[in-house]
Amino acid sequence: MTDDRRGTGATPSRPAAVRPRADVPDATVSRLPVYLRALHALAEAGRTTVSSEALAAAAGVGSAKLRKDLSHLGSYGTRGVGYEVRELVSHISRALGLGQRWPVVLVGVGNLGHALAGYGGFDDRGFSMDALFDLDPTRVGELINGQRVRHVDELDEAVRAFGICIGVIATPAPAAQEVCDRLVAAGVRSVLNFAPVLLQVPAGVDVRKVDLSHELQILSFHSHRRAGLSLVDEAPRVDEPQLSGGVPA
Repeated sequence: MTDDRRGTGATPSRPAAVRPRADVPDATVSRLPVYLRALHALAEAGRTTVSSEALAAAAGVGSAKLRKDLSHLGSYGTRGVGYEVRELVSHISRALGLGQRWPVVLVGVGNLGHALAGYGGFDDRGFSMDALFDLDPTRVGELINGQRVRHVDELDEAVRAFGICIGVIATPAPAAQEVCDRLVAAGVRSVLNFAPVLLQVPAGVDVRKVDLSHELQILSFHSHRRAGLSLVDEAPRVDEPQLSGGVPA
């Protein structure tokens, strides 16, 4: 997941119960969910404490980077003990604003949007999918996970009525910018974009881009490189001819 564009200069339309320090680097923020996922796995395994080295290994980062990231949140651990797993889960969750419900709207219920709308894991993480929208008349009125798909013309009214904080865009690329503009005009200040297009947003609006084809192309590069190295490794060695007086021996 990569940044599409980040606006600056305005506070979110709905403040979190506990805000992280304003100077936490974006790179650190992007790693906090990774640490949280690793901590949840440790808690499920019955671990009560974890060293910075073990947590870093579980998260796939260096221990020095992890300690620096957590220090931005004011969490330093205890020498010889490490971090209390439950306490750190709570600390990171509060910093990410996960101690409250965040109303979400999804625009575009094609194949990908339909899967997102039907996913039950968002609710467990504090995100409620409060409204679904599409332009296709064959989709409008469909029930997905208990939600009726509305026509996109109702978007502005629903955003205001439900107090939507986050908009998810899963439309085809040509429609994404217009949908984004409508979300922003209605008051949405956080957008998750699955459409393969770079969105333009005003200052104060945060956009995160999920480009599946981009990630697959990166994996393709690594697979291609490994295949190339394998071919080199398996290629028979051809000895150069021995020369004697300028004539092959």
